[in-house]
Amino acid sequence: MMKEPDISVVIPLFNEEESLPELCSWISRVMKEHGFTYEVILVDDGSSDRSWEVVEELFSGNSNIRGIRFNRNYGKSAALNTGFKATRGRVVITMDADLQDSPDEIPALYSLIEEEGYDLISGWKKKRYDPISKTIPSRFFNWVTRKISDIHLHDFNCGLKAYSREVVKNINIYGEMHRYIPVIAKWRGFDRIGEQVVAHRPRKYGSTKFGLERFIFGFLDLLSITFVSKFKQRPMHFFGSLGTISFLLGLIITVWIIGNKLYHIAVEHQEPVREVTDQPLFFLALVAVVVGVQLFLAGFLAEMMTMNTAKKRDYLVIDRLGLKK
Repeated sequence: MMKEPDISVVIPLFNEEESLPELCSWISRVMKEHGFTYEVILVDDGSSDRSWEVVEELFSGNSNIRGIRFNRNYGKSAALNTGFKATRGRVVITMDADLQDSPDEIPALYSLIEEEGYDLISGWKKKRYDPISKTIPSRFFNWVTRKISDIHLHDFNCGLKAYSREVVKNINIYGEMHRYIPVIAKWRGFDRIGEQVVAHRPRKYGSTKFGLERFIFGFLDLLSITFVSKFKQRPMHFFGSLGTISFLLGLIITVWIIGNKLYHIAVEHQEPVREVTDQPLFFLALVAVVVGVQLFLAGFLAEMMTMNTAKKRDYLVIDRLGLKK
């Protein structure tokens, strides 16, 4: 049985053939200088260039290199999630493949996890080399995420992060949820989350793979994480509460309308009295009752599904290097 390494470095990549040799050489140099045992897991997210050929070359020349290849582009979250499952190290480091993250930061990140007992350390690129079209929306979403999650990080989406092994083995990410890993980790019970200022380097090769649409998708994913994390195991608490409120509101309004008519007939002997069905408020009350019943039933069905099913997400891996298939 192979001895577990000190560090596993997970690197998702998409069309990064130029940067990979330099990045892996840099990581190797840092690891040797500090005496770490390590593995580098390169996850090729369906690249259309020579990235996988480069990974194969690196694997043949370095026993610490591992490779995972997807049949198509699934996204960064899928690549990270699959890489996490393959890690063996006590501390897991993630970084981007474009050389904008510096491997020189690894020893400090490792120390914070291994020696100071943090569950997760997120990098903070205090000085950035990104265009203003990227930095301003990023600051806005970081602010929104801080308010919703109550996690005081400046840069949730920084690719350079460090995790304890327990964290990566107990979280699942998909869609565009990689930028909210600290939020997912906290709601899984890993609340020792810290931050470390890290260097941000100008892009040396290629161009960015992300457009402005990622902020829209990211915001929707934040809402999804918030809902699922709080109510995944107890959907009846959400749907049932809304349904009960809606039902009671409709019922109270209906009783008030009917009671008001009976009062005018029996006490004030008022004739004629407006019909209940002639009042728009009655139909609003009826809608509230019907919606309330539907929400309650939705909560009941969701509760049954939660108890009897577990949704599993898999991605088609078509090749591996140095890892069991």
